[in-house]
Amino acid sequence: MSKPTDIRPPFTRETAVQKVRAAEDAWNSRNPERVSLAYSQTSQWRNRETFVEGRPQIVEFLKGKWDREQQYRLAKQLWSFTDNRIAVRFQYEYHDESGNWFRAYGNENWEFDRDGLMRRREASINDYAIEESDRKFHWPLGPRPADHPGLEEFVK
Repeated sequence: MSKPTDIRPPFTRETAVQKVRAAEDAWNSRNPERVSLAYSQTSQWRNRETFVEGRPQIVEFLKGKWDREQQYRLAKQLWSFTDNRIAVRFQYEYHDESGNWFRAYGNENWEFDRDGLMRRREASINDYAIEESDRKFHWPLGPRPADHPGLEEFVK
């Protein structure tokens, strides 16, 4: 399994797909310190209405996110790429502290430095309340198993 920083620009279709899957696996670890290592020291984020800059802020942001978004499971899919940029679409499911389930739909734009570290991330995300019985992502916590369907297999 590749680490996100093992894959560096310029991207080909194959390496862009690998970069997306490596990022998905890292985020599914729900380990803020591990995830932060894929970003440059001065990485800039826009996540919904929140602006974050640098690894320490990324770690704090992710700790809060995964405290609120319990049983988090994420699937990403390559949308487009250029030499040092990747666009993805994604969905993730979680429940809040009251047990209410949600599916989040979103798009991200990523820009990388030559070392393969993400220097810019812009995410637009919408949450949609679902019933637990409507969940699509049923793998054990951690990376999505290779045999579990990804976004391309789901219609909505």
